[in-house]
Amino acid sequence: MIVAREKRKSNIVEYILYMWQVEDLIRAYQFDIDAIKEGIIPQYGISGELVDETIEWYDNLIEMMKMEQIKEKGHLQVISNLVNDLNRLHVDLLKESSEIAYRHIYNATLPFINEFDEKTGKKLSNEIELCLTGIYSQFLLKLQGKEVSEGTQEAIKAFGNFLAFLGGKYKEEQEDEKNKDLGDISLN
Repeated sequence: MIVAREKRKSNIVEYILYMWQVEDLIRAYQFDIDAIKEGIIPQYGISGELVDETIEWYDNLIEMMKMEQIKEKGHLQVISNLVNDLNRLHVDLLKESSEIAYRHIYNATLPFINEFDEKTGKKLSNEIELCLTGIYSQFLLKLQGKEVSEGTQEAIKAFGNFLAFLGGKYKEEQEDEKNKDLGDISLN
């Protein structure tokens, strides 16, 4: 919960990837909050109210995953909405004539996106989900001790650079909206 909160504020891409990991951890612990209390919570090195808040956070995620029927695979709707929001920003940035640097990094990543899309059978909903899935898949392969080819590593590096740039743009957009909202409040 603490890590998620910090990542949500600082880096939306890392937050999404972290939440995918949390979903998989919950699945690995078979949606058993007692097992999570025993196996995951102590690793945070927290005490007191933070322990209670973290347990409640995991318990809420468990309930949400059950309600959304993603016990075996899939992602929480709230996280999917963030991926879609990043994709919306991506599409908007591509339309902006002033976003030359963004288009440049995207065009450099596009061959890797197309290749990964072909390998996955074109089943992912958008390019942002595809890049995130590529990065997360590499993470899972490394956890399993499997080798990652040089070509895949190159693609993942391109995805990471691209998503980092997009994540920075997302953070700018969020700050602009917050400042606009604050300006609207002060006008009232």
